[in-house]
Amino acid sequence: MGSGHDAVAHELGRRLRAGGHEAVHRDVLELLPARVGTGLRAFYRATIRHAPALYGGIYAAFFRSGAGPRPGSAPLAALAGDRLRAEVAGERADAVVAVFHLAAQLTGAMRARGRMAVPSAVVITDFALHRQWLHRGNDLHLCLTPQLAGEVRHRLGRPATACGPLLADRFRPHPAGEASWRRRLTAGHGREPVLLSAGAWGAGSRLGATARLLAGAGYLPVVLCGRNERLRRPLSRVPGTLALPWVDDMPGLLSACAAVVDNAAGQTSLEALAVGVPVVGYRPIPGHGAEGVRRMAALGLTEHAAGPRQLVRYLDRLTSGGPEPDRRGLVRGDVVSPLERLCS
Repeated sequence: MGSGHDAVAHELGRRLRAGGHEAVHRDVLELLPARVGTGLRAFYRATIRHAPALYGGIYAAFFRSGAGPRPGSAPLAALAGDRLRAEVAGERADAVVAVFHLAAQLTGAMRARGRMAVPSAVVITDFALHRQWLHRGNDLHLCLTPQLAGEVRHRLGRPATACGPLLADRFRPHPAGEASWRRRLTAGHGREPVLLSAGAWGAGSRLGATARLLAGAGYLPVVLCGRNERLRRPLSRVPGTLALPWVDDMPGLLSACAAVVDNAAGQTSLEALAVGVPVVGYRPIPGHGAEGVRRMAALGLTEHAAGPRQLVRYLDRLTSGGPEPDRRGLVRGDVVSPLERLCS
């Protein structure tokens, strides 16, 4: 829904092309008829920003497993079936790869019903392994970690392997823009910059309170507001806070910060770990955000602060050279070879 799935799709396409293949990118929401996809995206953005409790209820009903019949997104995804079949035929595709859970439901159902002859793979971009990612009709699942791949195999009885996060090569320690960002963030004071991530849509709970907490603890809160100017304006008035709009040089900015406070366990947290910056999950958005933050901490990749005092304690430890979570579970794995084998 936000920019994370698009970033994964573009990086996957880049790697496939580098391996000598062709890649065509299609947005499943645009394959839905009568602007249904546009309305769905607008509804999701509005609930995440303004009614997170409502989204939490939707997530509990549609995404979590439970006893008895459960509603799902397969009927909605099926509306895009005819257009996807036409795209596959028109492009003479050898495989279809879903990087969004609605697309995974669509490809799985089409494969299970014999409506798509080419194999389908799913790149699961979340740590929250909710049931909308999982459909037995799909031929292969590619996951962030070996633990998640093992869970998929256990739950579906279908092939799954770890490919690591799909991040551009520029997300690595000490990127080119680090020095200029560090000069900007540390000019005129000695405070350590800590990045508060609110995603591409600028969504989060009590970001102003968190910024004031960090400023009071001696840090420079750098709030990444994405494309949400309504969020940036009031945060820019919080004393001792730097509120940023959309940033293109994310590797440089992340590397110049001492830590990242994340609320969604999404692409920004993976990018931070890739450049070598520790991540603390705090006040996660409901649904997949809360589950993802807990799962990342359980895997030992990040910390999860349950309250403001714990957040400051974690940051004090991480920024003073104390022990950090073990990031070895996130490797730069191979995603092209499993897809090549799928098509062979």
